[in-house]
Amino acid sequence: MRTTVRSFPALAALAFTLLSAHPAYAIAHGTNAPDGAYRFSVRLTMTGLPTADHGTRDSWCSGALVAPEWVITAGHCFRDRDGRRVSRPVAARTTATIGRTDLNGRDGHEVEVVEVEQSSTADVALARIKTAVTDIVPLPIESGPPAVGSVIRLTGYGLTDDTTAAATRRLQTGQFTVDRIGDSTVAASGRSPSEWTSPCLHDSGGPYFEQRAEGGPALVAVVSTGPGCPHPGSDFGARVDNLAAWIAATTDADGAGWLGSRTALGLGGFALLAALIVTITAVRRRLVTAEAQ
Repeated sequence: MRTTVRSFPALAALAFTLLSAHPAYAIAHGTNAPDGAYRFSVRLTMTGLPTADHGTRDSWCSGALVAPEWVITAGHCFRDRDGRRVSRPVAARTTATIGRTDLNGRDGHEVEVVEVEQSSTADVALARIKTAVTDIVPLPIESGPPAVGSVIRLTGYGLTDDTTAAATRRLQTGQFTVDRIGDSTVAASGRSPSEWTSPCLHDSGGPYFEQRAEGGPALVAVVSTGPGCPHPGSDFGARVDNLAAWIAATTDADGAGWLGSRTALGLGGFALLAALIVTITAVRRRLVTAEAQ
């Protein structure tokens, strides 16, 4: 029986489609993020945090979805009543709001944080959420540090200055110029819309990312420390490229593989491409066998 090979264009199309100095505080002198933009951005709301006087308080941090069940943020966002970073949720309840530009809206997801893993070398933590988010593309991890002088973008849900307690209800964003690279940090200063654009209270853990011409955005750091806001000059983010192996090992339980690279595919993309090639090859062999019969 002779079988005509008509499925390869569809498989090829599928392959092409699938590969396509104190804790820093929201973005001062930033701008409102456009509706639906930067959907990987996360607000982590902590309700009932223990305090040193045995009371409780509420707070929040920023972050980014880096795998369907994992959010990356600053390590200092998870501290016990004595100020020590811990690998567990600290508040009575911690909720991740993912993919919601306007917090008054109802789009995106609200998911409970159920597990926390702290980096042993940097101010970075990974928070696992109770239910995987499958309709938002995670932010891949860049494979190397950004170049000095390059432009990176930040998103966050923090305050717009450190003199007001009013929280912004909309995701803020701004662009920064990379000033220098440390062993575990990226120093960056405000560029657009102003040199006074700077992280502010509750921007901790917010993602600094490159906007690549090919392959989309890629995470280079998360907000860690800096002066009060707003201000000109550098703030410091915790590098993530040198944590790539730890991030991959921690998030691999959900089959993520959302590591980026300086190519358009990244490690996850190459794995997907390899799987597709194997599938196509197997289909082709079956069809050739059928033709021979």
